[in-house]
Amino acid sequence: MDAENLHYFEKAPIAKAVAHFAVPMMLGTSMSVIYSILNAYFLGTLNNTAMLTALALTLPLFAVIMALGNLIGMGSGTFISRLLGEKKYEDVKHVSSFAFYSSLVLGLLVIAVGLPLIDPIVHGLGATPESFGFTKDYVTVMLIGSPFVVLFFTLENIVRSEGAAITSMIGMILSVIVNILLDALVIFVFHWGVIGVASATVISNMVASAFYAFHIGSKSQFLTVSVKWFRATKDILGNVFKIGVPVFIMSIFLGAMSLIFNRFLVEYGDQAVAAYGISSRLLQFPEFILMGLCEGVVPLIAFTFTANKLRMKHTIGFTIKAIVALAALFGVVVYLISDHLIGLFTNDPQLIQMGSYILHVTFLSLFITGMTTLFTGIFQATAQGTAAFIMSIIQAITLIPVLFIADRLNGFHGVVWSLVIADAAAFLVGAVMLYVLRNKLQPDLEQLVQ
Repeated sequence: MDAENLHYFEKAPIAKAVAHFAVPMMLGTSMSVIYSILNAYFLGTLNNTAMLTALALTLPLFAVIMALGNLIGMGSGTFISRLLGEKKYEDVKHVSSFAFYSSLVLGLLVIAVGLPLIDPIVHGLGATPESFGFTKDYVTVMLIGSPFVVLFFTLENIVRSEGAAITSMIGMILSVIVNILLDALVIFVFHWGVIGVASATVISNMVASAFYAFHIGSKSQFLTVSVKWFRATKDILGNVFKIGVPVFIMSIFLGAMSLIFNRFLVEYGDQAVAAYGISSRLLQFPEFILMGLCEGVVPLIAFTFTANKLRMKHTIGFTIKAIVALAALFGVVVYLISDHLIGLFTNDPQLIQMGSYILHVTFLSLFITGMTTLFTGIFQATAQGTAAFIMSIIQAITLIPVLFIADRLNGFHGVVWSLVIADAAAFLVGAVMLYVLRNKLQPDLEQLVQ
């Protein structure tokens, strides 16, 4: 961590410090949305529906591999930021080395478990006879490349944890650019289809991982990938997994929630599913912007939690104001031009009307989801493992019964509104736990003011 990053952690004005950590993350997450759209576009040029189906079906597998990276990365990253705040620099080296090598081991375990079970996995993803071969090709490549995918998400987190937000963003954008260039190459030049697209994803993660590893090895003062610093002590395992496991569980639950929600929508016809698919894709952009803001400030909150709790309080307060401003801005845009936004994807009047309705309803919870993401980040940063775990499951365990009840009471409208109700429940639970944490920290804050 250089003097500039330390300045943003300790002394820079709150607005400037939040911008330093959050804006690069917001830009990086925005690029990932653009990548997901372009990835489907390149494969779509082949006019093969089975290939596009394979791409969609393998999203849960990629989500699980990504979740493994975040398990190690988020757990290690927040621990590293707290250790930096305590100036325990030697411990930082142990944790970063642990993160690097444990990520590779996790990836190798995915290969060892996944490849012998590849046919059941492909069937479990829902592949039809037409898409089975393409889905199996994609899954095979992703499984073989999983060590690099897990490593990418781990290294992105720990690089950001020491304040190198710009470097973190560059790595994310590098991954997207390499992926897009390789997509064009493997489809238009080599004609490799699904195997080419999957290979492009793995290679882009490999390139970005190498970039992060180079940064850690040559420019980072405290992080390391040297095996001589590797430790797997009880303290490291406990601090990493009490935050990392809830993050992993939340990722799995979100995937399961999406599958369950789609099952309910199917009952109301293909147009309902298509309308939700379009509106959720549009909602992704502002959601990822707010996610980038909330995840971006986690290292700053973690550092100040151990170094300066009053600065942590001011950081959280400023971030809440930023969430309100961004949610209001996006909300105004959506309510003014929702029909035009849906019209970018279809010219079917009924589909536009249905998609616009779903967009209006789901956008009501944009502020709420932004706040719940911030709550989760605060609990991760302050090592509140139980609270982080509750936040990881509360939305899922709320949504399922709400879906059943709302579907019975109000049909299609009930299903759509169930998302807002589940988000609101998660927000209330998070707010209560944050209030409890605030009271726990109040004596420290009063002592600092005096």
